Order: sequence, then C-alpha cells, then structure tokens
Amino acid sequence: MLKAGVIGAGHLGKIHLRLLQQSENYDLIGFYDTNTDQAASIVKEFGYQLFNSIEELIDAVDVVDIVTPTFAHFEVAKQAIQAGKHIFIEKPITNTVAEAKELIELANTYKVKGQVGHVERFNPAYTAVASKIETPMFIEAHRLAEFNPRGTDVPVVLDLMIHDIDAILSVVHSEVKHISASGVSVISETPDIANARIEFENGCVANLTASRISLKNMRKSRFFQRDAYISIDFFEKKCEVVKMKDAPETPDDFAMILQNAEGIKKQIYFDNPDVPSNNAILDELDTFAIAIQNDTTPIVSLEQGKKALEVALKIIDCFTH
Repeated sequence: MLKAGVIGAGHLGKIHLRLLQQSENYDLIGFYDTNTDQAASIVKEFGYQLFNSIEELIDAVDVVDIVTPTFAHFEVAKQAIQAGKHIFIEKPITNTVAEAKELIELANTYKVKGQVGHVERFNPAYTAVASKIETPMFIEAHRLAEFNPRGTDVPVVLDLMIHDIDAILSVVHSEVKHISASGVSVISETPDIANARIEFENGCVANLTASRISLKNMRKSRFFQRDAYISIDFFEKKCEVVKMKDAPETPDDFAMILQNAEGIKKQIYFDNPDVPSNNAILDELDTFAIAIQNDTTPIVSLEQGKKALEVALKIIDCFTH
C-alpha cells in the first residue's frame, strides 16, 4: 500500500481523506491544513493525524494529494516533487501554463508520477461510452450549476467548463485551430456564464456553455460523428448511443428507417451500454495508485491537465479581447 497524505482539508479535501482511508491501495497517514480551527475540528470528528507543517507531511508519505485552492497548487506540488513524492493534484492543475510546464519538467527530472483531478473522466456514464466516441465532428456541452459562493474566486471556465474541455480533448485527437468565446459577470467579479466555440484542425467543432447561476443543475454533452450520436448525462449518470447502418433490403416491421435525398436508406438502432455505479473520486485515486505500482502513465496525466488549462485560459483571454 502507498502511504498518502492530503494537503488542504476543505469541502473536497474531507472527501479525499475519507476515500483514501477506504481505499485498498492507500494507507492514509494524515493531513495538513492552514486553517487550524478547521483542522482541529476534523481531528476531533474523524481522528485523522494532523501534521504541523507541509514539510512534515511530505516526509511521511509516498503520495501527496493536493486539494488546496488553485493559487497554492504550484508551490505545494513543487515541494512534493522535489522531495521525490508522487502527486495527485486537483483541477485546474495550476494558475498558469508556465507553472504547469515547470511541474511536468520537475516530475520528469525527479522521476515521479502526477495525476490531475479531472473527475468526470471517471464518471460511469462517460467511461461506458468513451470507447464508442470515434472522430466526433460536432460536440455540444452544457454544464449549469446553481449558485454557490464556493468557487466564485475563479472564472466559471476554470470552475466548471474545464471539466468539459478536458473530456473533449481526450476524445478529439486533433490540435486546436481556433477559439472564440464570450463571458458575462452577473453577480461575481469574474464571468458567471460563458460560451466557447473550439475549432480543431480536423474540422471538429465543440460548442461549450457553462453557468453557475442556473436554477437547475445540468451536465450534458452530445457527440455527433459519422453514423452515430452519443449523449452523456454526467449529472444523472446516464448515456445513450444511437447508431445508423445501411438498411436491409427487407427491414422488419418495427425497424426505424431514414431515407436521404439521394434515396440511401439507413436503419437506426440503439446501443445503450450498462452504466455501473461507482465513486468517481475513489476510482481516480485508485487508478493513480495502480499507475504508480505498474509504472504506467496515469489516466489524466500532468500533460493533459496542462492542455485543458491552456484551452481554458485562451477562452478566458477571449473575454477581454
């Protein structure tokens, strides 16, 4: 088992502590948090070991799980890597692309592994259909959340949209060609609603909308490709796959047949996979442990975290130009 410690024990950090303790791949050693009152109440409630400093925690573990606010990611991760420790780091990877590049170089130098917490890659609705998404040419993503003051210190693109950016980059195997976007601030100092259009070199277009002042929660993505339509509901953990194939000469009475202007007939059929229930955060932590043990590349590498951040920052840059 890998010895793990958590730095940052806020809302998400507490979830990580609980799941690391449950995991069969980790031995939870303890945590560190700068908020001494909050840390003391966590010790009292759960009995986790509290370390007096980041340095003490890093020394005691093999894996450092970084769940601090984004502005602290880089310094904490740098310290952990230079001590030869593997890092799991919440999304977004860092504040800037330059910081992300430096972490990647350091991880290579010190021969440690890093994974970024893009948890939607482990959503069972996504994992059930990810292998069926082949060369999508149009993608639409909506991620709407009810207002929560927690997270409004960053633009909605880094708070919410980056989940969809990462998922899209993982299935579109082409470079980004052009980005256009607009964002509107309603009650925060940074945009609360954003829309972005990402055009790829291979012709694929992705249209993303994110809002954190919605009256309801919605996390849906739709992928259109040749002869197939794939829909993922990340919130309800459901997915739908609609495929088309050449219609048989004599289709049965219940077959759904479409005919185009050229007279070509296609039969529509549904290929909906089972969606097993899981805990996505536990899965991402466990797969990271397995990557360390087997010396393989983590499912969401530091490089992929950097690419998602790069696109997110380009979208934000559009708001001011």
